[in-house]
Amino acid sequence: MIVNRRPRPTSDDRELRLWKVGWALSITFAAAVLVAGSIFYGLVYLLDFQQIDSTKKLDAKTLFDLVKLSFGVVAGAGALVALVVAYRRQRVDEAGANREATRLHTERFSQAVDKLGSDSPAVRLGGVHALAGLADDAPDANLRQTCIDVLCAYLRLPHTPDPGTAELENHHLYLALREVRHTILRLIGDHYRRPEGTHHSWQGCDLDLTGVTIDGNMDFSDARFTRGTVTFKNATFSDCIVDFSGATFSGGTVSFSGATFSDCMVDFGFATISGSSVLFADATFSEGCSVSFSYADISGRSVYLARAAISGGAIHFGNAAISGGTIFFGDATISGGTVTFESATISDCVVFFGDATISGGTVDFNDATISSDCTVTFRDARVSGGTVTFESATISDCIVVFGDASISSDTLDFRDATISRGTLDFRDATGPVPAGLLTAVGSPVPATVILPQAWTPIP
Repeated sequence: MIVNRRPRPTSDDRELRLWKVGWALSITFAAAVLVAGSIFYGLVYLLDFQQIDSTKKLDAKTLFDLVKLSFGVVAGAGALVALVVAYRRQRVDEAGANREATRLHTERFSQAVDKLGSDSPAVRLGGVHALAGLADDAPDANLRQTCIDVLCAYLRLPHTPDPGTAELENHHLYLALREVRHTILRLIGDHYRRPEGTHHSWQGCDLDLTGVTIDGNMDFSDARFTRGTVTFKNATFSDCIVDFSGATFSGGTVSFSGATFSDCMVDFGFATISGSSVLFADATFSEGCSVSFSYADISGRSVYLARAAISGGAIHFGNAAISGGTIFFGDATISGGTVTFESATISDCVVFFGDATISGGTVDFNDATISSDCTVTFRDARVSGGTVTFESATISDCIVVFGDASISSDTLDFRDATISRGTLDFRDATGPVPAGLLTAVGSPVPATVILPQAWTPIP
């Protein structure tokens, strides 16, 4: 996938917009006259001169003053001409310097790309560092993005799997080429941790890692994502750690849509997500996988796992502070593993499991605090063979919806939950009464708790 970007203006573009000398002189002179006149009349007003005395003859002193004024006007006009010409010369010199820097950058870029295509892994490694250095020193943002695009394109190239030690020479070649790929991943993480606007920072640039195989660690800890798009769409993560712990997402998008996770960990612990989206739509999570948002601060935007297939591993939101955003598991299939919100604080947001199929594993809200205009919905969800538990949770001033849900025996648990105010809507749900629900809502059942007829206790 190629990310469409609007070209940023370069210094050459700005040079083409320079005014012609005649226009520049005319406008500059007119502006100078206007400013001088404004200052003169302003001073006259401030000094309270109401009129100028008139004389019938021109004396020598007045004549000399007029001569001095004439020479002053001529000198001022000459200074304006010199100023405009100097300004244009400076701009032309800057444009020429930029063209020279761009030419040198292009030459170095060609050499680095040639190295990246070498048969020797060591030469490729040199090409990787050369391209990273070029991105750091690029004269403008477009050239920096081009260098980053080439590094990402290298990661997207197909590579031969490890042949094993039976073919020792090919095995060593595989390890050497894998080191090249892992070096690119390391350099990307290093540059995203640098504050935006400082030298060597790549924040605000796009990373297109569509379909790549990540089999080495990526360190985005404490990185800041303020603009741009980082996409791992349809990527494969195996035997690796992708570390976003402590990262700040305040703009742009990070997408794992369609990605496959196995024997790996993606860590968003202590991250701050506000004004940005983290997407896992259509992702597949299998045994040995862990995606952690523990202690994260999620507000304003979304963590999106629509149609995700979770057959193993765990997705953690334990102890997270979720407010003003959306956690979206719509149409997800949970057939194993755990999705846990244990001890999380959830307020003024939406946690959506509508149309989800939970046929194994656990969705866990144990000890969570759900309050302040929050909505947790399992509308039309199918829960059989798995468990959705709100054990010891505190639910107040919010809405919990299981309307039209299909619930099999012993799959929904509200034991020791504290429920006050708000709305619990089980309208047209099918299955047995959830464990501990009637005890938690109290007797008589409040009007804000909507139960199927079969669950309504007999007075």
